[in-house]
Amino acid sequence: MTPFAIAGVQMYVNALQPNVDGMMHRLDILMMRFPWTQMVLFSELAPFGPLEKFKLPPENDIIDKFCEAARRHRIWLIPGSMFLTNPEDGKVYNTSLVIDPDGNIIRRYAKMFPFLPYEVGVAPGTDFCVFDVPEVGRFGLSICYDMWFPETTRQLTSQGVEVLLHPVLTGTTDRDAELAIARATAAQFQCYVIDVNGLGAGGVGRSCIVDPTSLVLHQSAGQEDMFPIEVDLSMVRRQRETGMKGLGQVLKSFRDRSVDFSVYDRTSGTDDFLNTLGPLETPHQGSRAGLHADVPANLEAEQLDRGPKLGLGLSPHLGKTIGG
Repeated sequence: MTPFAIAGVQMYVNALQPNVDGMMHRLDILMMRFPWTQMVLFSELAPFGPLEKFKLPPENDIIDKFCEAARRHRIWLIPGSMFLTNPEDGKVYNTSLVIDPDGNIIRRYAKMFPFLPYEVGVAPGTDFCVFDVPEVGRFGLSICYDMWFPETTRQLTSQGVEVLLHPVLTGTTDRDAELAIARATAAQFQCYVIDVNGLGAGGVGRSCIVDPTSLVLHQSAGQEDMFPIEVDLSMVRRQRETGMKGLGQVLKSFRDRSVDFSVYDRTSGTDDFLNTLGPLETPHQGSRAGLHADVPANLEAEQLDRGPKLGLGLSPHLGKTIGG
């Protein structure tokens, strides 16, 4: 076995005042209760909440506090993420830190897919986050909406990532879909998924840990939760070699694929359909985008004549469209 103990902290996040002291308090309690914990992950934007106005410079006293806490508890610490400003270009990035047990920041990761069109003003990162825990295995980090794009996890697992750390801030009605994606990601890429959501301004909770067979090892509810789980990275290696439950060997099948995907060549024209979908913008009240549909000419006359009988409600003013 290659065991490693990872704890998620699902906590209430305040949007209008810092949550850093609360994070430190919960971390201290966690380590008193479960001193065998080796890595701790908080939710996306846990330290200061979701408002960009609380952005900080890339070096600040709060980061120093997190580094000291990791050193004091001798743990790997990923304290959610924060809005940090790049002094070179002035852009704001949703940035997560990976801090080792010596209190050193070994990686900084900027979210690649801000939740547009809602996270306007947050710049996308371009660098992937992969790091090794000595004598344990390889870890990767993505933030919230990143996982909706399987290419991000494909890139990480193709570099050997065995555990995907995934801090999220989901307070919306798509949490069910996100949980389904977490399970699918674990199975598709034969890795552990550690998915930690917040509460209050930090989300609706329901954090989870999923193993490489898509089995949910832990599912939080809608209250505060600390959940240390010992994962076994030898299970990842075994499954990648022999297949999930001795069945699908998806990583090797992708490696040995007979096709390259032209959709990733932006000049190929394969993705022309995507250009018909309109701009990436927030829907407005009464928006009927996407409801346009052409009606065949020979059907239109019949529908206009029989519309009331068919319940179609068409009128000559609609021309060849249903919707608009």
